[in-house]
Amino acid sequence: MKIVSIKDIFKKKVLINSIIQIQGWIKNKRNSKSNLLFIDIYDGSCVNTLQVIVNKNLLIDDEDNEIIKSTPGCSVSVQGKLIYSLNVEQKFEMHVNKIKVVGWIQNPDSYPMSSKKHSMEHLRNFAHLRPRTNIIGCISRIRSSVFYSIHKFFYKNNYYWVSSPIITSLNAEGAGDMFSVQYSKNNDKKKKFYKNFFGKEVFLTVSGQLSIEAYACALSKVYTLGPIFRAENSNTSRHLSEFWMLEAELAFSNLKNIIEVVQKMLKYIISFILKNNTNDLLFFEKNFNDNIIDKLENFLENKIKKINYKDAIKILQDNKIIKTDSSYLDIELNLEHEKFLVDKYFKKTVIIQNYPKNFKPFYMRINNDKKTVSAFDVLFPQIGEIIGGSQREERILYLDKRIHELNLNINDYQWYRELRFYGTVPHAGFGLGLERLIMYITGIKNIKDVIPFPRTPKNANF
Repeated sequence: MKIVSIKDIFKKKVLINSIIQIQGWIKNKRNSKSNLLFIDIYDGSCVNTLQVIVNKNLLIDDEDNEIIKSTPGCSVSVQGKLIYSLNVEQKFEMHVNKIKVVGWIQNPDSYPMSSKKHSMEHLRNFAHLRPRTNIIGCISRIRSSVFYSIHKFFYKNNYYWVSSPIITSLNAEGAGDMFSVQYSKNNDKKKKFYKNFFGKEVFLTVSGQLSIEAYACALSKVYTLGPIFRAENSNTSRHLSEFWMLEAELAFSNLKNIIEVVQKMLKYIISFILKNNTNDLLFFEKNFNDNIIDKLENFLENKIKKINYKDAIKILQDNKIIKTDSSYLDIELNLEHEKFLVDKYFKKTVIIQNYPKNFKPFYMRINNDKKTVSAFDVLFPQIGEIIGGSQREERILYLDKRIHELNLNINDYQWYRELRFYGTVPHAGFGLGLERLIMYITGIKNIKDVIPFPRTPKNANF
């Protein structure tokens, strides 16, 4: 018996009137006066359910009769004939020949993923079960497509994927708190933790950038995609302690080149989602009254606005968002400023470039004015910063000066500095926070809802 997915049924890849088998979970179940049982089955392959119709008079063995006692959430295996439905609200249905309960809900009254609508806060308490809901299912499929489209984009453009280390002795950002890595011995009854496994103190990485810069200086075009960790005690709707980051580096390039790559990549990802996750996007439109598809199509059709940091500050000052006439070199953008620029002033995605050097890390290339760096941030409506990048400082004297200015230990960066001794090249790169991009695509307001198992201060429960 051929096992098919519900997704393939709705994509019309399965022949009508054929005998097929599906496997999934009960979403809803209802009886009719005509001794028929109507069951909606989902298998996670798409947002659609398939209605299967069981004639209770044909339930002849014990396995078949178990379906009478089944409840939403039970897993089932169903065989039957696929036909077009006479119900205008659905395209297909299955007339069941055989149905078997595979896994039971042990206590239906306490099952936390019942058919009723649940709040996102409720679902976060059951991160292991929430993928069974339509909303988390849609988010998960879109998330999968985003990751796939990234790999596809870079492969098509001749980039090489490099697996950057998760354990590191180096703070790539040069500032900020990091998670220390310790170990304990299995036979240590007192649960002592030790730091000297690697012979030095090591941390969970905050970025793979410095590592892949080394590979960019040999393979020319590289990227990495993996989890990174930030020990910020910030429990907002925009922050996670563990999240996924795409980072890319391009040799023989400058700020202009890398911004072009970013724009092409974003349009490729959005286009891919529109083509391959239409039903998931329609679910968000239907349930949240948000014109998500129009928003994404407008993103593809319109050019991203590019402005200099100096001009962004002037706009904010002219509109009284910033109430000081201080030099742009002394004013750091915050979330309120970013939201005004993208949500109210330009009403579109904005790229801000050439930031004051005092607000950026040591590795960004100093501009000719000696006051700014060749850096950029990509700001999205409703979200804020999603991407940050720059041309990297390839000149050893400038790099060393910045390391000293920021009071960093130059010895910690010796291998990174050596890249400037041995065949240095101009190069540029960026980092993209995957969860924030998924928030923009789906319209989800809290970053904790777009990652399978969120890690935040006081929360690592699953």
